Formats: sequence, structure tokens, C-alpha cells
Amino acid sequence: MGYPYWPLFDLRVRTPRLELRLPTDDDLVGLVRVAEGGIHDPATMPFTTPWTDTPPPRFQRETLQWWWSARATWRSDDWRFTGAVFVEGEPVGVQDLSAKRFSQLRTVETASWLGRAHQGRGLGKEMRAAVLHLAFAGLGATEAYSGAFSDNAASLGTSRAVGYSPNGTHLELRRGKPAPMIDLRLDRAAWLARRRDDIEVVGLESCRDMFGAA
Repeated sequence: MGYPYWPLFDLRVRTPRLELRLPTDDDLVGLVRVAEGGIHDPATMPFTTPWTDTPPPRFQRETLQWWWSARATWRSDDWRFTGAVFVEGEPVGVQDLSAKRFSQLRTVETASWLGRAHQGRGLGKEMRAAVLHLAFAGLGATEAYSGAFSDNAASLGTSRAVGYSPNGTHLELRRGKPAPMIDLRLDRAAWLARRRDDIEVVGLESCRDMFGAA
């Protein structure tokens, strides 16, 4: 494929509706523009780190820096796959998959955002299904964890739809004030019960060791 020194750029997860891949610098410009168009109602905050409150041009610059840092700090025992989501070749959001000591624990965490213009079309569920297929079918994960604030009905609904179960609660600061976070867990058996046969992972073998999954 095209990136012998950083084979993560060749990794693709494809479903009938979208493609998930690590964004190149050219892709990042489009993703920033999607984020500029809005991700959530400004009156609410779905993220523990309120990065969408940052004013321009810091918003654009710090968003790029965050993606660059995920690449620069990647290690096989501590990684974050910042998967850009593309629909018909156009970026619509990001689906994260991260893990620490994956070779030993075989557990991952998921997080995501989707531009408001693309919400309400089932893409949140589709991109989560895609990254879970990478985790369980591709990397051999045994558990996936996620979470959302208790009033984030859309995110919680997406998690339920792909098989996550409640796994307790805890408090997180949201714009400086404590708010309840619902923890979620998906084990391999629950994923297998919903496993899809129309999701394809391409280019994983050349970078499997970078995930600690050799």
C-alpha cells in the first residue's frame, strides 16, 4: 500500500455506508471544517473536555495539535486510533478507539463525534459498529468500554443499539460543574451476538504490531 513507514495510514474499515481510516494532514482540514459547522447544541456539552468551547483560531489550531499528538505519542502499549469517518468520500466525524497495555488486557475504549449536519441518519451506530469490528474481529479484543453523560440520550441510545450494557456511574466535571456519567461495557459475547458480516477490515496485517496485537 502507500505508507511503508506509517502503515496505520493504509488501514481501512469499510461498511456499506462509510469508511473509517486514520486521517492524513489533508484530511484534517476537512474534519476541522466539519467541527466548525457544529457538533452539538452550544447550550449543552457532551464532552468531559469542552474543546468545542474554544474560540477561533485556537479551536482550529488546538484541534489539529490534538490529532498530531495522537500520532506522535503512539506506542504499542498506549495508542489512540483517531478514525476519520467518510461517507461517499466526504468527512463527517471521528470515531476513536484507544487502549493501554492491549497485548495484556485486550480491552479498548471508544469515543466519537459527528457533525450536526450528519446526525439523525444512523451514522453514529454505523461508525461504532465499524470500530468495534476492528477491535473484536481485527485485534481480538475481549471488552470495550465507553460512557456518556446521563442526559446524552443520543449517545446512550447508540451504545445500547450495538450491545453495550450499563456498568455503573461516576461524576465528571462538565464546564466546571459535576455531572453524572453513565459507564458502559460491551464484552465479546455480546458483540458476537450482533456481529455483522458486511464489515471489511483492510491493511491491518502490516500494522498489527503497532496495536500490541501481533
